Amino acid sequence: MTTAPWRDPARPAAARVDDLLARMTLEEKSAQLYGVWVGADTDGDGVAPLQREMTSDYDWDDLITLGLGQLTRSFGTAPVDPELGAQALARAQRRIAAAGRFGIPAVAHEECLAGFTAWGATAYPVPLAWGASFDPALVEEMARHIGADLRAAGVHQGLAPVLDVVRDPRWGRVEETIGEDPYLVGTIGAAYTRGLESAGVVATLKHFAGYASSVGARNLAPVRAGVREFADVVLPPFEMALREGGARSVMAAYNETDGVPASADPALLTQLLREEWQFTGTVVADYFGIGFLETLHRVAGSPAEAARAALAAGIDVELPTLKCYGKPLVEAVRAGDVPESLIERAARRVLLQKCELGLLDEDWAPEPTGRIDLDSAANRALARQLAEKSVVLLDNPDGVLPLPPDARIAVVGPRAADALAMLGCYSFPSHVGVHHPEVPMGIDIPTVLQSLRAELPDAKVTFAEGCDVSGPDTTGFEEAVARASEADVCVAVLGDRAGLFGRGTSGEGCDVADLQLPGVQADLLDALVSTGVPVVLVLLTGRPYALGRWHGRLGAVVQAFFPGEEGGPAVAGVLSGRVNPSGRLPVSVPHVPGGQPWTYLQPPLGLADEVSSLDPTPLYPFGHGRSYTTFAWEPAESRELEIDTDGSHDLTLTVRNTGDRPGAEIVQLYLHDPVASVTRPDVRLIAYQRLELDPGEASRVTFHFHADLSAFTDRSGRRVVEPGALELRLAASSADVRHTARLTLRGPERVLGTDRRLLCETEVQTLIT
Repeated sequence: MTTAPWRDPARPAAARVDDLLARMTLEEKSAQLYGVWVGADTDGDGVAPLQREMTSDYDWDDLITLGLGQLTRSFGTAPVDPELGAQALARAQRRIAAAGRFGIPAVAHEECLAGFTAWGATAYPVPLAWGASFDPALVEEMARHIGADLRAAGVHQGLAPVLDVVRDPRWGRVEETIGEDPYLVGTIGAAYTRGLESAGVVATLKHFAGYASSVGARNLAPVRAGVREFADVVLPPFEMALREGGARSVMAAYNETDGVPASADPALLTQLLREEWQFTGTVVADYFGIGFLETLHRVAGSPAEAARAALAAGIDVELPTLKCYGKPLVEAVRAGDVPESLIERAARRVLLQKCELGLLDEDWAPEPTGRIDLDSAANRALARQLAEKSVVLLDNPDGVLPLPPDARIAVVGPRAADALAMLGCYSFPSHVGVHHPEVPMGIDIPTVLQSLRAELPDAKVTFAEGCDVSGPDTTGFEEAVARASEADVCVAVLGDRAGLFGRGTSGEGCDVADLQLPGVQADLLDALVSTGVPVVLVLLTGRPYALGRWHGRLGAVVQAFFPGEEGGPAVAGVLSGRVNPSGRLPVSVPHVPGGQPWTYLQPPLGLADEVSSLDPTPLYPFGHGRSYTTFAWEPAESRELEIDTDGSHDLTLTVRNTGDRPGAEIVQLYLHDPVASVTRPDVRLIAYQRLELDPGEASRVTFHFHADLSAFTDRSGRRVVEPGALELRLAASSADVRHTARLTLRGPERVLGTDRRLLCETEVQTLIT
């Protein structure tokens, strides 16, 4: 038997795909450009925007005779045992391959934002907690585990990470982001991308681009970001994840920017992404995003027009439907309204990726090869480690924490005894499981109450819920106050309930008018504080909330951003002192609920001044976090230096743990540009380093600063390094500067290309004490 050239793995992938495309009909090529969502529910509440209205009807057996580009969420649509789900997916792939002329299976994709979104899979901390850890290596290891689980189940593509930079914390999807700083988002996001790709899974960067900059923090609202904000804040994390992470797919965003929807923007998806950044992978639509060009954006008058606009812009795959790229697109090509070359271009990209994944090989087999355990002991240990590193101690002014082991503790609040309090909206139990209350959760999730009782077995722990997360009922206050009054200390566990499209207080489509704690939780906290018993506030949230109302009145404040299935023990470990808190804020915490939006990336006019009565200064700034130990910072001797506009300078700092317990310090390096041709953020993060130190131990960290890191977009749209003065600020947060090095860049202005340095490399040397 002669093997067709396109089946021969010894041939170059491009030659194989050219041979295959030459054999395919227009309909077969088009079939590679869409996905289908088998089992998607068109009744009741959906898990995607306008799911009921946008889901298409089709005959499965007839459809797959042409082949199929993608299979949508075989595991993430309804609870299914992972072993049985993997077998069912394999059978579906066999049917797809057998039905078509060429035997090509589909790419199976799943959500994996906080772990594989499947029943029984590990629920890791949400991305905002990744940012709080300031630990790219640990996030990369987590992503490697997630990728291994996806591959074991037969999944090829993961729809993560989210690289949107927080611009307004009222936005519901803040929990899905990594933070409000593009360097933090880019470095952590690139690490996640590397981990997923190292497991052989295609990482999908989303949402490209500008989605989080929506007007009024409303989901899918217009974006009115300026050219420089887009270039210097929105885009760098994507560029970093492509160059440093090796992502093979990008998801076009829902939003429109200055009147142009991302899904119909060739300047974004082709000129920038492919021609300037040299991206060669696939661009996929966000769910129903191509159809939205007709129904929401109104820049297309029919599904065929929407298909033409998206395909011309550079979207290769319509997800999770064939509403536009199916029959309407084929008919438009036949009518001469769409060039067939556009279909050929997209099909080539899709098939090249399938070739990379081994899906065109003759020995391809979809059946799982071993036992599938999506919540292994190794996964849980990693989830615990990341959760512990992400908890932020915001305040502990009187040393109320750690709690005494034999204390009388009143645990109060609607988040204390609810396992779902640990999870974001893209964790399976919150995303899908809530629609199936008859099905067990599938994973063990200890609550804060359970964990604290286990952590402090000699303590007397009582509990009262006090109120609901978002409801108006205050009848539980009396019991909560009574329990607090009887205790030595009250632990108030408050926060969010993750959900979708208004069914939660945080999550996709759960945008808020201000940053006041949901429901009557603020009033409950007032009542607890009024008892005179020290109150430790524990927040389990998907966004920051305004805490100025209680500043100076609380015994301690602990912030955890949806810390995952091991979050309960992690928080309890911080309360007991077993865990020395080391998380740092990836988003600022405001004083008051209003006056948003605000992030720390502000030019001079965005800071507090005498011409406005509204002071936006945060209560706790970006990068802030406390510890149970102390650290001494000892900079190397520094003097004012001059370097060329293409030069570099090493900045060295020694950090010593001067306390009596192990701990981690996170050294942050910020850039201040005193004078520039356009206004610049007063400070912006350009490097950081997490240092784990035993008592008395010291480490020397060296930041290799290069002038490229001072670049910004000028008035003409070029990315430039300007000569002049700079300050490099070594800091414990964006507002806590410890040491400053002053530099002068000399020489001509430099215009940078895509080969510019994106990272500030660091070196760490442990010193012998």
